[in-house]
Amino acid sequence: MKIHEYQGKEILKRFNVPVPKGRVAFSVDEAVRAAQEVGGSMWVVKAQIHAGGRGKGGGVKLARGLDEVRQRASEILGMRLVTHQTGPEGRIVKRLLIEEGMNIARELYVGITLDRVRSENVVMASTEGGVEIEKVAAESPEKILKEYVRPGTGFQQFQARKLCFGLGLTGDAFKNAVKFLPALYRAYEETDSSLAEINPLVVTKEGNVIALDAKINFDDNALYRHSEYASLRDTDEEDPLEVEASASNLNYIKLDGNVGCMVNGAGLAMATMDIIKLAGGMPANFLDVGGGANPKTVEAGFRIILKDPHVRAILINIFGGIVRCDRVATGVVEAARNIDVKVPIVIRLAGTNAELAAEILKNSDLSFHVAESLKEAAEKVTRAIA
Repeated sequence: MKIHEYQGKEILKRFNVPVPKGRVAFSVDEAVRAAQEVGGSMWVVKAQIHAGGRGKGGGVKLARGLDEVRQRASEILGMRLVTHQTGPEGRIVKRLLIEEGMNIARELYVGITLDRVRSENVVMASTEGGVEIEKVAAESPEKILKEYVRPGTGFQQFQARKLCFGLGLTGDAFKNAVKFLPALYRAYEETDSSLAEINPLVVTKEGNVIALDAKINFDDNALYRHSEYASLRDTDEEDPLEVEASASNLNYIKLDGNVGCMVNGAGLAMATMDIIKLAGGMPANFLDVGGGANPKTVEAGFRIILKDPHVRAILINIFGGIVRCDRVATGVVEAARNIDVKVPIVIRLAGTNAELAAEILKNSDLSFHVAESLKEAAEKVTRAIA
């Protein structure tokens, strides 16, 4: 689950991670009051959306004086902010973060996530603050410093010092950064986050080390342990179809293709998308109906897939292990009748009661395209949209 920058900073403050003084605002008048509460004579007005690259899109502006805060807030609030992460449709800005201005000397990068290859958390740091880390990794990978954290020992002080030396920090900046990194790691670990990214991490001219930006993503599978974070979810920032799918306990991610996919199991779903691409098609979504697929979940899946106007055909690929194929076939027939699906449906069912499922599909009054292998299914669905 993603949260806004201002929400992430509130969490970081609880773990003694230094962040700028700031207030959230939902209107222009609130923005001016927030600046007065923060104090000072210079503020940063920041759009709050779940995407990076806000500054390049005009969503982060400096204001000197309260009149300029009002002007900047009026410009940003309500704008359709387009960044490299939002796509061309952009996001409507509905809230702002008003922060004190910083006397910046250097901009750095720090991020923490799980390295799935090593099964260890990794703390990354770079001198290239303010730049997308993906770009740094592609063009200057040697500038990304990494320290891997053993689960049994945790992030150690010597690792923090090693990273800070690598960043070229000295004096008060070094001392403050050595304190900053363990505090950030503790916040990451104790909140069950999947990502904690500070870009940029700034060093002020006074030697302070402060999280100027904060991106915190929670591990969805651990949210049951953190009911206090449920209220932080902003469904306005999520794809409406993904929100609808989560309400039906379906794992759905919208993509850019025209072949709708309904599969049970994440691994099989990934393989299905790969083979569709190999056959010359483009998957329109990732949809995992899970191991307990039934008529209700299948119908919910159909409705969600068909709300994407780009979908021109649907491929259903189910392996009957936990769930029986005949049960899925019955659900497909019922759902197709209830919804009146008007695009071609290619079905491949394998595993428990697959033969019975084939009979159910054959005896229905609906024209399904049945395939025996995944390769055949992918070829049939791509021919159907040709």
